Amino acid sequence: MPQLSIKNHLFESQFFMGRIIVAAIIVTLTLLLLLTRMLYLQVLNHEHFTTLSLDNRVKLEPRPPTRGLIYDSHGTILAQNLPAYSLDITPEKTPDIEATIQALSEIIPINEDDRKRFKRLRQQRRRFDSIPIRVRLSDEEVARFAVNQHRFPGVVVHAKLLRDYPLQEQTAHVLGYVGRINKQELQQIDASNYSGTTHIGKNGVEKTYENQLHGSVGLQQVEVNAKGRVLRVLENQPPKPGENLHLFLDMDLQAAAMEALKDYNGAVAAIDTRTGGVLALVSKPGYDPNLFVEGISSRAYKTLRDSLDKPLFNRAIRGQYPPGSTVKPFIGLAGLEKGVVSFNQQTYCPGFYQLPGHDHKYRDWKKTGHGQMAMEDAIIQSCDVYYYELARTLGIDRLHDFLTTFGFGSRSGIDLTGERSGLLPSREWKRKARREPWYPGETLITGIGQGYFLTTPLQLAAATVSLANRGQRIRPRMVESIDLPDGSRETTRMESTQLSQVDPEHWEQVIQAMQQVIEGQRGTARRIRSDHYGIAGKTGTAQVFTVKQDEEYDEETVEKRKRDHALFIAFAPVEEPRIAVAVIVENGGHGGSVAAPIARKVMDRYLLKEARP
Repeated sequence: MPQLSIKNHLFESQFFMGRIIVAAIIVTLTLLLLLTRMLYLQVLNHEHFTTLSLDNRVKLEPRPPTRGLIYDSHGTILAQNLPAYSLDITPEKTPDIEATIQALSEIIPINEDDRKRFKRLRQQRRRFDSIPIRVRLSDEEVARFAVNQHRFPGVVVHAKLLRDYPLQEQTAHVLGYVGRINKQELQQIDASNYSGTTHIGKNGVEKTYENQLHGSVGLQQVEVNAKGRVLRVLENQPPKPGENLHLFLDMDLQAAAMEALKDYNGAVAAIDTRTGGVLALVSKPGYDPNLFVEGISSRAYKTLRDSLDKPLFNRAIRGQYPPGSTVKPFIGLAGLEKGVVSFNQQTYCPGFYQLPGHDHKYRDWKKTGHGQMAMEDAIIQSCDVYYYELARTLGIDRLHDFLTTFGFGSRSGIDLTGERSGLLPSREWKRKARREPWYPGETLITGIGQGYFLTTPLQLAAATVSLANRGQRIRPRMVESIDLPDGSRETTRMESTQLSQVDPEHWEQVIQAMQQVIEGQRGTARRIRSDHYGIAGKTGTAQVFTVKQDEEYDEETVEKRKRDHALFIAFAPVEEPRIAVAVIVENGGHGGSVAAPIARKVMDRYLLKEARP
């Protein structure tokens, strides 16, 4: 007999209702959560998520400014920006970078230096930044890539402006160059203002005036599609281009100095005595700064770095040489000012000098001696014995203090990077640097510009300006004016000081003697006498190595790189000076026969206003 199941309708009804209530609660809570989330997204964070949404469609792109140009005093362009193509890879969009580079090399030549530069830049950049694998592509190379571009996702050709130095070696040590921004520089610059900018001034004028030359970055708001292609420009804030610089530099003089040095290494500095403007600043040999703009190859850099001629070394502001006899007019002026000697007071020169109680002989360049010498003759004929005695009488302390007022032993303050200060020795310096006392013999050789005494060519030229101006010391300047955004031109400020308590008669006596160095029958630079204007100057010779007491210096038997340096300083015209020049010819031998003619060619080009080539 079948069993009958008796249903409990009340229980089942209550059980069913409980389920409905639980489900309703769950649904209600879910709806509340959704509503809360919608409130969070649509109300509280509406602006944030709207921005994120827009970022999928709208992008902000930096617009790097165009770098300012650099001109010489006649308007000759020295640094410009030329259009160029580069082949760039964006790592984020490129699945296999090594395979991509290998495939690219089958279309466009890519050498090992290109690969090394790419790897180095990749470490410095973000994954979504484009990195050049090849630069300065030719039109043919651009065309070859264009027909194969579909094979290379994340690889594009970019057209951009590259810095160019048309005069290459002639301006390398003045302008310097720009190069790619490195890690250290990234930490120092304003990252926002350099967005999109890849290059920065590395040295020279390019570095000193980086802020003026760089300009200000602009912004461009663009609409893009899902693939990142720009559809239209929504908003545009143009960049502010860099300011143009106008230098005091006169490329006629620069070229004349380079040509006059011929095959010699050396430096020439020419300064306008009225303004302190640097008219010429030559360091030879030089180099092509264009090699550094996009990164120099390892082989080319090694060649420059290891060359015995040191083309990367800026001799004009970093080369430190004994001034030799070029310092004698300054020391003569010190003697007159300190009252230890009169202009007509004589000293006998037998060809050597001995300190009382010492056997050591300090030789004169003229073995037979000059006989009786007053200051004028001692400057004209460059008598060493006269200056040995004058230096001993002055003493190193007064000698040091007086020469300091002309800028010896300190940087001139020129608006270039890397200038060195030279060395003006003193008791205190030797005690600190060498932990030794100062010896009387060291005072003697300081008196003829030898020993520890070191100067730079620019320092010598700046001191000559002070002499020509009868005590007005002017800070040398490269930049004459700057083009401002409003179209006006701002002139740089001249900074000068006046040497005090120098008897005007003493200036004229020393300058009179310097004029006779060129115009006198026995002057050491008489071969450069001009019929058109008066020149005041002083020759000098600086030893590269010390000749022992019992030996003689024979130029013909000495290795070329060990021969004496030839020096010359001058200013002209004597009555109303306009230009001061300092020349150093490495291993040139004699200042009168080698360095002085170079200075004469530079002064002729400036003062006689020869036709521009």
